[in-house]
Amino acid sequence: MSPNLQAELGAALRTVLDEMSATTAQLITVLDEEREALNSADAKALNRSGEAKQMLMRRLEQLDVERLHLSSTSAEAAQQMEPTWRELLKSLATCRDKNQRNGALVGQRLTQVRRALSVLTGTDAQTTTYSQNGAVQGTHRSVPLAQA
Repeated sequence: MSPNLQAELGAALRTVLDEMSATTAQLITVLDEEREALNSADAKALNRSGEAKQMLMRRLEQLDVERLHLSSTSAEAAQQMEPTWRELLKSLATCRDKNQRNGALVGQRLTQVRRALSVLTGTDAQTTTYSQNGAVQGTHRSVPLAQA
């Protein structure tokens, strides 16, 4: 491979990794905003952060396809970018951890809502099953506390 082509591939890979780093930084910010929206129960902010998160994830996936292509085309360029890639992996791990914490918070809230609905409807949320047609079935207490 000619030195000029090698230099171009290296520059292209650097550009992709820089864009991935910038997108990852944006994703970290969005995940923090999502956490704040979850804590304050702000549905509009939660929707905005969810949409932004999806867009950034799609962009990261596109960039990763480009990175993989460039890396497979030029092993030398990939090797030169290895330290940058390792730093990017650390940032991506931070995103994963923040997303998992946000998901755990959503799970806790969902459990609380299900318990509250269980009390109000008289349905035991712990013993729900699915029927043959996929509908949720649950056992009912003898006396519901409220009716819809």
